[in-house]
Amino acid sequence: MKINIKNMVCDRCTAAVRAIFEDLNINISSVGLGEVETLHPLSEEQLDSLDYSLRKRGFEILEDAVKAQVEQIKKEIILEINKLDLPENFVLSKFISEKFNRDYSSLSKSFSVNETVTLEQYFILQKIEKVKELLFYNELTLTEISHQLGYKSVQYLSTQFKNTTGFTPSSFKKLKSKNRISLDQI
Repeated sequence: MKINIKNMVCDRCTAAVRAIFEDLNINISSVGLGEVETLHPLSEEQLDSLDYSLRKRGFEILEDAVKAQVEQIKKEIILEINKLDLPENFVLSKFISEKFNRDYSSLSKSFSVNETVTLEQYFILQKIEKVKELLFYNELTLTEISHQLGYKSVQYLSTQFKNTTGFTPSSFKKLKSKNRISLDQI
């Protein structure tokens, strides 16, 4: 049985959800961002217990197909950004349309209706969070980060970073993790 779960956006979330299933003695075959596959269908009582446990930790079972698709879109964006291989000519609308084999405008509209930001804003916020993470670990230069995340220039990355966070990348680097928000809060 496939269960779609809202707010599973990182490895830490996956581990937390896996632990919830283990605590409830629900056997699973796989856990991925936004979804869990159980070995057997769950009873109504198990679903209620699972829903309660997930909500206590900031997650939620998605029964609505549109909401599940929005979570899937978020998952695909996060996975694509985490590859650190975005080409400079990356086009979000083309990527999403091809991944879901649907018209981008309808997917974008569904996303905006169900989230507090547009699809494009979400993509930018995710990229900026990745920039923060990379700056925090101090393993790459800003130039390397800009290339890996598909920015046309370091200046463009810096401008977008400042517009989003209120800080320049260098001033953020000095602050380190004080300004970083968790991915599940975006």
